[in-house]
Amino acid sequence: MNSGQWFTLPLSIREASMRAASLLKEEAVEEPRNNAELLLMHLLDIDRAALLRDGGDPFPPNKLADWEQLVRRKALGEPVQYMIGEQWFYGRPFAVSPAVLIPRPETELLVEAVLEAADLIWPQAAGEGQAPTVVDVGTGSGAIAVTLASQRPAWRVSASDLSPDALAVARANAARHEAADRMAFVQGDLLMPFIPGHEQGEPPHERLRIDVLVSNPPYIPAADMPGLQREVRDYEPHLALEGGADGLDPYRRMLEQLPLLVQMPRIVAFELGMGQPRIVADMMRSMGAWDDIRIINDYAGIERHVIAIQSQPR
Repeated sequence: MNSGQWFTLPLSIREASMRAASLLKEEAVEEPRNNAELLLMHLLDIDRAALLRDGGDPFPPNKLADWEQLVRRKALGEPVQYMIGEQWFYGRPFAVSPAVLIPRPETELLVEAVLEAADLIWPQAAGEGQAPTVVDVGTGSGAIAVTLASQRPAWRVSASDLSPDALAVARANAARHEAADRMAFVQGDLLMPFIPGHEQGEPPHERLRIDVLVSNPPYIPAADMPGLQREVRDYEPHLALEGGADGLDPYRRMLEQLPLLVQMPRIVAFELGMGQPRIVADMMRSMGAWDDIRIINDYAGIERHVIAIQSQPR
């Protein structure tokens, strides 16, 4: 990376953006223009409309050093979401930090699938006592749990994570979207806190009758970690990325733990990595607990999610 000065005045706001995009492209940063614009909007505290409208205005001299520092950090691969502290998910802004994975657009499809399946079993028009109890395991930023709680205020939603730092981020996001008073936050490993009699389980979590289990756990095979995109490999938390030798350890463990819960959830929905959904779907079919198990493709047409549904109570 060039150690010289990257930006000199005079400079317009538009020129600062274009120069940054060009520099980021040279450093093999993906989506260089979008990254440059996001950083510039953050630095100047403006929206995209203002960026377009006021692009010909002079770049503020007192912001030049900060601007150069931001662009250099991005050139090294730091995710822009960590730099600005935010990522949008399902139409809402979520705070993110290096303690949590950055929410991905494809995970919105998992939320959609859960909403659609649960609404058929527990119609929104039903009384509050008929609303499901939902647990999001490995909640991270809380994107899934907070979105479900926001979309369906009558639902009882719990969010769990092994990382206390991740739970702090999730709590803050729940408060930001006025869902905190309708949610519970549980620290623990996968389903352990919800298993009756287990040392990690403590009332009232271990007595929870879970109707819907949703999880986007770590699923990257250990051997694939070094080859990940540098933004992911070098900056996102490995605790939330690596899923053992084949990436399926968290799914095996959760499927083993399910029969130990107070009741078998009527909906179980997972996000997975490439080539994994069919394997996990077969594992779930062998359990015989659900009458409908389907695989959902992401926006790129890649098999990404598995959802298992028991349409009638047993």
